[in-house]
Amino acid sequence: MSAPPLVAVVGPTATGKSDLGLELALALGGEVVNADAMQLYRGLDIGTAKLAPHERRGVVHHQLDVLDVTETASVAAYQRAARAVVESLRAAGRTPVLVGGSGLYVQAVLDELEFPGTDPALRAELTAELERDGAAALHARLAAVDPAAAEQVLPSNGRRIVRALEVVALTGRPFRASLPTAGAPRYDAVLLGVDRDVAELDDRVALRVDRMLADGLVPETRALLPHGLAEGRTASRALGYRQVLDALDRDPDHPDLAAVRAETVRATRRFVRRQRSWFRRDRRIHWLDGADPGLAATALSVLTAGARS
Repeated sequence: MSAPPLVAVVGPTATGKSDLGLELALALGGEVVNADAMQLYRGLDIGTAKLAPHERRGVVHHQLDVLDVTETASVAAYQRAARAVVESLRAAGRTPVLVGGSGLYVQAVLDELEFPGTDPALRAELTAELERDGAAALHARLAAVDPAAAEQVLPSNGRRIVRALEVVALTGRPFRASLPTAGAPRYDAVLLGVDRDVAELDDRVALRVDRMLADGLVPETRALLPHGLAEGRTASRALGYRQVLDALDRDPDHPDLAAVRAETVRATRRFVRRQRSWFRRDRRIHWLDGADPGLAATALSVLTAGARS
């Protein structure tokens, strides 16, 4: 079939995006480009539901396992790397299939978005203040210079507070006013959204967490501690890993797995609702029911219609 220049498969966690992206890449002679911020990390496998190499059915996957857990993920750096992959694939006649639920990462590839710059010296100074004085103190400082930003950023989210203060200092403008706004689409992409009934997806989230725990989420987290997981500003906040780290802090020898499960399910369901809200704003997305037994065929028919239009 004639394929569009780029296919994006987006939507909330646990809807079936990875499997659909794989099927489309196989059908289109394409390759997958990951757009899940936490799947960028080496070692975050079980908790991110990352497809294992043997599950990828020979399809090349890009932007997986490109960061150490101590590195901070940057949407601007991801934008550069993912676009380079997309454009290389297109030049080679391969269809890029962008798959993931990190909304800003998806948008950074698809649309003309420019991000405020960074200043390493200023960032280091603010980070040192965060470590010395704590997130609450920096949040109070943010509230003084940009009250609207302080209302949007959690007082516990030290990394986000540092970034907000950095942007305000560099631009002289409020943080939210300096955030990128979507420009024109960069590619003639077809966007497919995968969602499910809310109650069904809540059940799938619980089952997914149970499976992760059964598959070894706790041992995986323990194995990453010597590599700096607990110190990683981004990786340590990944759903599931954050809850295991908290449980290990409370009792290193006998973590409360029931609490880990309950807290991970609750946090993931909240995250699903935020993802749904983000993606539902994009009118370009063709929404599909993840419970459809003919999901891949339905998606291919949408792509065929899009390629003909």
